Amino acid sequence: MTTMRTSPHTAVHDARRQLGLPTGEVIPLRNHATDVYLLPDQHIVARVRPLARADETIQTWALLRWLHDHGFPAAQPVGEPVQEPESGYIVTFWVHYPQPPAPPPASALGALLRELHALPDPPVKLPDYQPLVNLTDTLARSTTLTESRRRWLAAAAEETVHAYRSLGPSPLGHGLIHGDAYPGNTLWDDGLVRLGDWDEAATGPRELDLANTIQGAHRFGRSEQEINAFTRAYSHDPRTWPGLQILIGMRDLHTLGSFIRRADRGDTQAALELDHRLHTLQTGRRTVRWGIH
Repeated sequence: MTTMRTSPHTAVHDARRQLGLPTGEVIPLRNHATDVYLLPDQHIVARVRPLARADETIQTWALLRWLHDHGFPAAQPVGEPVQEPESGYIVTFWVHYPQPPAPPPASALGALLRELHALPDPPVKLPDYQPLVNLTDTLARSTTLTESRRRWLAAAAEETVHAYRSLGPSPLGHGLIHGDAYPGNTLWDDGLVRLGDWDEAATGPRELDLANTIQGAHRFGRSEQEINAFTRAYSHDPRTWPGLQILIGMRDLHTLGSFIRRADRGDTQAALELDHRLHTLQTGRRTVRWGIH
């Protein structure tokens, strides 16, 4: 078992030296599922993950190279992944795209997903989508959850995974999916919109990539007009498929994982949002608004 002896911040400095990038400032951007840092002097973003996830990180890296070869506007990787056995991390570098105040519209994601799902099968061997596996692992390690909430979440996850496994045929079929496609993972690159954050790329029912945005109509205040524009841009509306509600419920549970991990690290804002989300789920309120993403 690898022991992490240094911080993610230090791992970025070490990885940058290994790639021959100039020294300079390293600014924390996000401490969510993955630690993300900005290297402003080089206009690069660094993403730091545990070394235990090196194989899937390298796999994702190869997928991104293939996507770029096919002209798909994904986030642009820089250099090669840097594995650091001493620190216990793997670090990847990406082009930084400064964002204007207004994010890309949901319709831009719909168009990107239509293009993604029309691509041929990639030569990279991707895993089958494993629903809620990360949440299950997080529940086992959490120091924040009460035992009653841990048991409730474990049972809810088991029930939801069973429902997912029992889904009938997918109208859109199985194939390459982004796995975490929602408007927050789209990026302006001048007038072009790119799709970032590919850590959960897999093969699975393509409706999974649509469910995340439609979930936002209930949980994050996306208007019906936005959702209609999204489905028009994709050229398919999955809202008449009964299986969609199972996928949305699965997404509800999936989003809890990062908030549990942040609460475990002492993030009080995340702990408050986690409590709110859990309360709405335990009381069966499927359309109550949630706060921070």
